[in-house]
Amino acid sequence: MWLVNRDSYLWGMMSEETRGLIETGEGVLQFVFDYKDKVDISDYSFCVFSFAKAYEGFLKRLFLDMGFIKPHEYYGDDIRIGRILSPSFAQEKDNVFYHICNYPGGDSDLSNALWHAWKEGRNSVFHYFPHNFRKLDLDEAYRRITIILDAMIFAAQRCSDVKSGMLDKKDILRVNKKNHKKALDKITTLRTV
Repeated sequence: MWLVNRDSYLWGMMSEETRGLIETGEGVLQFVFDYKDKVDISDYSFCVFSFAKAYEGFLKRLFLDMGFIKPHEYYGDDIRIGRILSPSFAQEKDNVFYHICNYPGGDSDLSNALWHAWKEGRNSVFHYFPHNFRKLDLDEAYRRITIILDAMIFAAQRCSDVKSGMLDKKDILRVNKKNHKKALDKITTLRTV
């Protein structure tokens, strides 16, 4: 199953490592769908992991290419995407949220979308809160994956000097709330050309 079109601009701008994470995530999701009726799984958060990791790699590379972070930060171990992307720290000098809003073609819609995908696709999935233990069913895991992939497309459209039309609806198999369950039930037939 492909969730990201291999001929898309988005796929072409990803690093080999990020592509590998997307491929792994697609494989895990396909495996889970094929065998979900044979085992009782109470939490499908693990389906989101490779996509969340790919998102982090994608953002770091995008921020490097846009000049928001320096090469030593990109290659170093100390950069924390959640902190530099968070609107809570927007007034800090090196905050990416602030820079995106003030970048030519950037705006708060993009910054908010990137933050939302980070928060919903990574933080709320993988952090453990004893007072609010979250388990994802398969539908919710798939929804979180689409949030991540949609944010990546949005960032590519706004930040990478992409000409209109280079990204289209074939870049990702988007599933809105109305047809989400129906599409997930037919996931083995969802293929991009």
